[in-house]
Amino acid sequence: MTPVLSLFSILSALALGAISPGPSFLFVTRTSVALSRRDGIAAAVGMGLGAALVCALALVGLRAVISQAEWAYLTFKILGGAYLCYLAWRLWRGAAAPAAPESAAPVSSRSGLARSFWLALATQLSNPKTLVVIGGIFAALLPPNVPGWMYVAIPPIQFVIETCWYAFVAVVMSSAAPRSAYLRARAWIDRAAGCVLGILGLRLIVESVQEAA
Repeated sequence: MTPVLSLFSILSALALGAISPGPSFLFVTRTSVALSRRDGIAAAVGMGLGAALVCALALVGLRAVISQAEWAYLTFKILGGAYLCYLAWRLWRGAAAPAAPESAAPVSSRSGLARSFWLALATQLSNPKTLVVIGGIFAALLPPNVPGWMYVAIPPIQFVIETCWYAFVAVVMSSAAPRSAYLRARAWIDRAAGCVLGILGLRLIVESVQEAA
């Protein structure tokens, strides 16, 4: 496989991974409908940066290093699971707060947008599955002799892929109909989202403990 064909294969696999549902999709969706479109797009940029950082780390062999130090990978999984549980707790606690009226157009401050960005970045980086999936794609599809330009090209292209996908999600989910539906059933939706994130986080922690035993 030529390097160019390998690049297109890798980018196709990464794009499929980006659009698959998971904690990142849930976070951007909830941020877009609960806060604002601008917050959702800020979260999309955070997701894109997180994915680009994971790509860069995977390219330099972090996955191989972690595989040689199992305790480091288990610690990474436990911390990721704990962060997802923290997000679940925040969603569940905030579900009881009064919702803004449907006619109110949320206005995001610069600090609010920064908060959405950093929370999204932390959510992306806290998911060990991201590293495993991206590392697996690279292991399967990178050519034996990786040219230098691929190390430079892949992370920013992955940033564009992830950011564009989640920006699309933010625009769609922050439209009038999805936002109206969310406000009508906000408490139930937030609690359901909290349960999903909590289950994912606890699963990561339990798996890590079982692997360490």
